[in-house]
Amino acid sequence: MEWDQEVDACGLLCPLPVLRARKRLLAMAQGEVLRLRATDPAAVIDVPHFCAEAGHSFLGVEDEDGAQTYLIRRG
Repeated sequence: MEWDQEVDACGLLCPLPVLRARKRLLAMAQGEVLRLRATDPAAVIDVPHFCAEAGHSFLGVEDEDGAQTYLIRRG
C-alpha cells in the first residue's frame, strides 16, 4: 500500500512513537496515510488504541527489517 508521509520512530520508547505519529497526523489532510516505523514492543498495543481514540483508521501492521510498520489513515 502507498502512503503519503512517514515517521521513523525506531529506537524510541512509549509514548514517543505515538506522540510523533499524532503530531504528524495533525498536519496531514483527512484521508492521507501515514507510515509509522517503530521498534517499541508496546507500539503494537498503543498505535491501534491511539487510532481508535483519535478517530483515525488503523490499516494494519507488518514486520519489516526488525521494525514494525504501521499504516494509519487520517480521520
